[in-house]
Amino acid sequence: MLRVHFTAEDIARVRVAAAPDHLWEIANSFQTLLREHDTLAFGDWRRLVRPRLSPADGLLAALLPPRGYSPDFLTPDLAGTVGLDSAVDTVLSTPRTALRGDLAVLAASPLRRRQLPADVRALADGQSETLRRLGASLHSYHRRALAPFSAHIRAHVHADRAVRARAALEGGTDGLLASFRPVLRWEPPVLEAHYPVERELRLDGRGLLLQPSFFCSRSPVMLAAPSPDLTPVLVYPIQHTIGWAGPRSATERESGLGVLLGRTRAAILEDVVTGRTTGELARRFAISGAAVSQHTAVLRRAGLLLSVRHSRHVLHSITPTGLALLGRPLNAPFDV
Repeated sequence: MLRVHFTAEDIARVRVAAAPDHLWEIANSFQTLLREHDTLAFGDWRRLVRPRLSPADGLLAALLPPRGYSPDFLTPDLAGTVGLDSAVDTVLSTPRTALRGDLAVLAASPLRRRQLPADVRALADGQSETLRRLGASLHSYHRRALAPFSAHIRAHVHADRAVRARAALEGGTDGLLASFRPVLRWEPPVLEAHYPVERELRLDGRGLLLQPSFFCSRSPVMLAAPSPDLTPVLVYPIQHTIGWAGPRSATERESGLGVLLGRTRAAILEDVVTGRTTGELARRFAISGAAVSQHTAVLRRAGLLLSVRHSRHVLHSITPTGLALLGRPLNAPFDV
């Protein structure tokens, strides 16, 4: 169990990240790739990506086992950096003492069944060639496993952010933290979550950054030893549209776009840019909830909006494809 203890000052310093974090998505996705659970959410993606793995991914496989500890230096505090190049440079600039410390913890992990390979031991020594290989591996894996799905990742994180923004507007920080159920449970002044180990974290006025992660699976994740001088980061899983990675036939795409035409659907698409519930759309357009559900289902099949359940409501938000159709491109910090 994880328990995060808040003070009144911490409540005022809670933030939700605006975009996916490249390094957390690399780490979480690589571990998810090696597991077998959450087939509905990630099964299609695994089938597409696993054949793209190569021997060059061996270094990442040694550093990111499917269960247990993974080194903190792979997911550093980026201080607002959003570019992949800058993020990888931050990893490669890790002080040698931190490299050795993290890799010693990895070597001692009770889930490890064999000794760390030689290239990981060389990494612990800060060997420049091995560091360059690590940087190349991070870029290469991102290009093969994440970049082809960047629009999906951005759209789902954007939809989750709309849910959190609405919760904060309606209920302040209490409402925001309560909106994470069942993954996180807010019992003021403590935020709880299922966790692999017993852990108590006292924020002591540093606040908390809540980082949505497309590939975080089931339970939230935190650094094993966060810096006492920095705001702690809690990485949490978001909802997924089933079949998001599955191939769609030309017939399905044409069918979805063909039935899209019509004033009501175009108006709904415009209206969900900032997020709307089914009930709000019904009231705004003077149609039934069933009619709204039919229209949003068509827009969803066409890849133009996402629908995320929030408490008793379903919140609809636009995707980058939908914004492009409207001529209003979404700011896309997760792009390659």
